[in-house]
Amino acid sequence: MPKDDKLVIFESFHGKQYSDNPRAIYEYMRKYFHEYRLCWSADRRYLSIFSKRDIKYTKRFSIKWIFVMVRAKYWVTNSRLPLWIPKSEKVTYLQTWHGTPLKKLATDMDEVHMPDTNIEKYKRNFLVSTSKWDYLVSPNEYSTDIFRRAFQFDRKFIESGYPRNDILINCNDKKTTDEIKSRCGLPKDKRIILYAPTWRDNQFYTKGEYKFSLEMDLNEMKEQLGDKYIILLRLHYLVAENLDLTNYNGFVYDFTSHEDIRELYLISDMLITDYSSVFFDYAILKRPMVFFVYDIEEYRDNLRGFYFDFESEAPGPLVKSTNELIEVIKEIEPENFMPSERTKRFYERFCYLEDGHASERVVNEVFVNNYK
Repeated sequence: MPKDDKLVIFESFHGKQYSDNPRAIYEYMRKYFHEYRLCWSADRRYLSIFSKRDIKYTKRFSIKWIFVMVRAKYWVTNSRLPLWIPKSEKVTYLQTWHGTPLKKLATDMDEVHMPDTNIEKYKRNFLVSTSKWDYLVSPNEYSTDIFRRAFQFDRKFIESGYPRNDILINCNDKKTTDEIKSRCGLPKDKRIILYAPTWRDNQFYTKGEYKFSLEMDLNEMKEQLGDKYIILLRLHYLVAENLDLTNYNGFVYDFTSHEDIRELYLISDMLITDYSSVFFDYAILKRPMVFFVYDIEEYRDNLRGFYFDFESEAPGPLVKSTNELIEVIKEIEPENFMPSERTKRFYERFCYLEDGHASERVVNEVFVNNYK
């Protein structure tokens, strides 16, 4: 079938979200590149995310979706597409990826603990995927070096910062945060803690659905912090848990299904995470972060391994228990927070490209410069 040179199809996290780098690129193009026809790939279980918006979408894996994929000149996604999807040389595949790497990736991994695979198969399949990419977005030089080796990617890097982070520069104001809080039904007289942990490779139900154990003692957290704070819980998109939080109404709010974590960054006064790449993005805001790493030895030594000395370079204190966590939070005054020298070094290494114009740089490289 002939290619439509102005047709672009976007996908975020296998069609489950309208989010991340693809969303930022889409919204930039929708605003400034009206000659392009923009379409989203949507998982049939999450169609409501797209249908409630003025967004053109097609149901992932449907007959229509296949025709759109075949005809589109551009594919824009932040994770791997299924191996069975063929890509012709006439397609331009823009892979944005979805995080600055702390945990070892792809061919850098020594073993895998995921279901239905082994290390040889995992690496082989990963490289089949990466061989189809034409462009790969990188947030900084550190990531470019790792992506080049781990993905064995030898085509065009766009070292631009992450498009998804433009909003953290361009919309970091009280008017925006008040609007988000009102829309989400959150109190404005409490400080907000965002808790965004990652998934564990060896804790799963089935392929693509992971378990998560909430090691935080919410009863103690509520008792000690409930007068000043609320917690927004944001689990990783691969985690399948539906946690019962009814005993913590008014203190813990489940925002796992909230479509755009960037809004949660903007309204939160503090981040609690573990080994998730969210802290690289949150660092742009220069706000306090705490790392709840109750299983760090297991995660570091047996599951993934890290690319740098996380314990000495993390931009915030590492704690292993709820009591330690409460102690650290009580010591932090978000309004008067001053980044440490370690945090400043972290920012200079990982966030130096984040100036609010990453989407523009990516679009210019792929959609403008190529055709000058």
